[in-house]
Amino acid sequence: MAAAIDMKGKAALVTGAASGLGRATAVKLAEAGADLCIVDVNGDALAETAEMLGGAQVLSHVANLAEPEACKGAVTAAAARFGRLDALCNIAGIIKFANSHEMAQADYLLTIAINLNAPFFLSQAAIPHLLETNGAIVNCASSAAFIGEAYAAAYCASKAGIVNMTKAMAMEYSRRPIRINAVAPGGMITNIANGMTMPEGVEYDLIQRFSGLRGTVEVDDVADLVTLLASPAGRSYHGACVSIDAGITAG
Repeated sequence: MAAAIDMKGKAALVTGAASGLGRATAVKLAEAGADLCIVDVNGDALAETAEMLGGAQVLSHVANLAEPEACKGAVTAAAARFGRLDALCNIAGIIKFANSHEMAQADYLLTIAINLNAPFFLSQAAIPHLLETNGAIVNCASSAAFIGEAYAAAYCASKAGIVNMTKAMAMEYSRRPIRINAVAPGGMITNIANGMTMPEGVEYDLIQRFSGLRGTVEVDDVADLVTLLASPAGRSYHGACVSIDAGITAG
């Protein structure tokens, strides 16, 4: 029988926790008994998440993860508050659709900074703590890591990078007591999705090519998977990227 998901006595850091998958992940980890450092740039919404975490000890940490030093500071704050770190869940993400030849440089750089650079710098700061606790890193990739999605070149590049970064780190630490994995969700109804705008002249039949036949993925289902991978119950996962996309990348 598989081990139960039990995070009692453990501390987890979740980015993007002000809404969407980050918030759902924080709730699931709290339900499993973890203490939480929740991180986001949106302090007001982060406070709302904190109120949803029941009896867990919670540290709300407002940070702009586009800045490498802010990534290091979030990990430092979590370790100082709880005296340990057992899981890092890199959930924060951003997507900006654009015609590639018209995409603003600032939008491209921000996409890479949040989706790819931040998980690296957070992991870099967290790994020494996670080695002490036999902990875990869970990165958030996307079905966009495996299929080309029109008007989303920067997002696809960042998510493909996350998958191979996960595998590379997993190999590097394959003889050390740490697990490093990723999840690859399909489209979910989150604040990111609700705030999406398409460029002028978009060809919607191209967008339909990466819309699943079975509809959107439930946020709570993905949060359950992240929680499994972050917990000791995910002990046999290392270097995996688990697709949870309702069949988008099946063929």
